[in-house]
Amino acid sequence: MPDFSVLLTHKAAEAIRKGAVWGQVVLKVSTPESIGAVVAISHGSGGRFPVDLDVPGHFLKSCDNKPWGYWYRVSAELHAHWLLARAQRAVVTVEGFRGLVGSGFQSPGGNAHLAITHVAGGQDKYSDLQLPEFALWRVSADGAEPLSIDVEPDVTGARALAPHWPVADLESARVLVVGCGSIGGAAARDLALAGVGRLDLVDPGRLRWRNLPRHICGPRHVGRLKVNALREDLTLLREQTEVRAHATDVVLEADKVRDLLQDTDIVLCAADGVVPRRVVSHLVRRAGVPAILACVLENGQVGELIRLRPWQGHGCLQCRRDALFAEGGMRPESMLAADYGTGSFHRPMTAVGSDLHLIGSFAAKVALATLLHDKGHHDQRIDAEHAVVALRPRPGWAPPYDVERAGSVRWMPGFPPRSGCPTCEPA
Repeated sequence: MPDFSVLLTHKAAEAIRKGAVWGQVVLKVSTPESIGAVVAISHGSGGRFPVDLDVPGHFLKSCDNKPWGYWYRVSAELHAHWLLARAQRAVVTVEGFRGLVGSGFQSPGGNAHLAITHVAGGQDKYSDLQLPEFALWRVSADGAEPLSIDVEPDVTGARALAPHWPVADLESARVLVVGCGSIGGAAARDLALAGVGRLDLVDPGRLRWRNLPRHICGPRHVGRLKVNALREDLTLLREQTEVRAHATDVVLEADKVRDLLQDTDIVLCAADGVVPRRVVSHLVRRAGVPAILACVLENGQVGELIRLRPWQGHGCLQCRRDALFAEGGMRPESMLAADYGTGSFHRPMTAVGSDLHLIGSFAAKVALATLLHDKGHHDQRIDAEHAVVALRPRPGWAPPYDVERAGSVRWMPGFPPRSGCPTCEPA
């Protein structure tokens, strides 16, 4: 069983910092998880006021309140003892603990209680130790045992990665994800984790029982529109990312998608089927927006990523397929024509969820690299436009899909537009 731990929210920490020298503490406690969260405190012996755990859906919200402790302003020396006692799995005597507490010490008597201690300053003497501002103790007649406390920082989520990650550039980025199945869902999740400011999710389908072995959304969402289920989960995961849901068919409602492209920096298409991919290829070229197309072929044996950029000398999806075929390669579109999970000989449900998520994550990385390189981050440069990823490779495939070792990636250049292409040539 792990040591008991306490979550101290930013609001609770501020309330303690602004308090006098001691007070009472109320926690919501989960005994099975051996953890609690401070939800109310007092200043001295006055009335307690709430410092709620303001996290939507947090598991501790449904737990009972327990007036189970105190907080104290203390000497920095006590936190030096906390570090030493944690390292040695030791305790501090009650007398020693009392002597380093400013005032208001509550004797444990026959019952143990928790104590949160706060050091307001005077840490210069211990600068080499990097003393924590807050510490947690279980105080009993046998001594004060150091426990762990997790203090919510001022900045959370992707913003906490600055300055080592281009947070500002990604917060202003707008990504349109077409197809919110297993690949698209994983890609959207990774885009949110990276700190993309806005995601527009496009998919008319619902989450079905057959999707559960591979989708990132769980059984509680079965029957919902995939875009709504994914929006809810992503919002809980990264509230800084704005997620907008569009139950839109990219083929039948291409006009709506065309409108969305006017306010989009890049498209990530993970839609099943040949026609949706070709429609996306055409729309992004006309809108002058780059796109990443991601899929798996032959029941998940290989993954494929194609980057489409609306530049002179870069062809659309169909141009690339025609060029590959002319060089002796294969046309993989027949493998994309039937739905997964139909039980047909075309595409039985054999692709593994983790492999699909790998392709989704890879597609998200290429999309992020494309965005960031265009914003001047040259460490994100990718000098190729077409990747084939070996997942469960089998011998005998025609190039460029004849990858042989699981996990290997083959990168290839793009192809120029073919003459007379209705997508690449000006309308």
